[in-house]
Amino acid sequence: MARLLVVHHSPTPNLQRITDAVVAGASDDAIEGVEVVVRPALEANAEDVLAADGYLLGTSANFGYMSGALKHFFDTIFLEAGGSLAEDGSAGKGADGKKPYGLWVHGRYDTTGAVRSVQSIVQALSWTQSAEVLEVMGDVTGADLEAARDLGGTLAALLMD
Repeated sequence: MARLLVVHHSPTPNLQRITDAVVAGASDDAIEGVEVVVRPALEANAEDVLAADGYLLGTSANFGYMSGALKHFFDTIFLEAGGSLAEDGSAGKGADGKKPYGLWVHGRYDTTGAVRSVQSIVQALSWTQSAEVLEVMGDVTGADLEAARDLGGTLAALLMD
């Protein structure tokens, strides 16, 4: 059975609503043969990453960057999960692996820096972006929640046998 790992930092009610919708989409009855494993970013580890066939990442946008919790996740799993460093110590170009990932970000005013920061780290892992990034600003709408369900469902469907 394929495994989809959902790693998130959802400290606010709005972000938790988005996370719940992503997980609901990934766990939809139409999805077969995919185990959805949900881990808060401060609890997820390299073993979780290595056991997964695809990834969904969720974060708040904090001062133009991803949440500290998601950054901690990347810091703790990066090398063990196959991350690549360039000679100057920055994120290098990852292997040509094709494990799919998706990303959602919620912010009050801007999500650009948070998206960029996640993508710069993920480029050094053997993952490939497999859905458009879901960027939600301000209050969460019904359309945002539907897009979150679609994101979860899309990533899970990619892993179906």
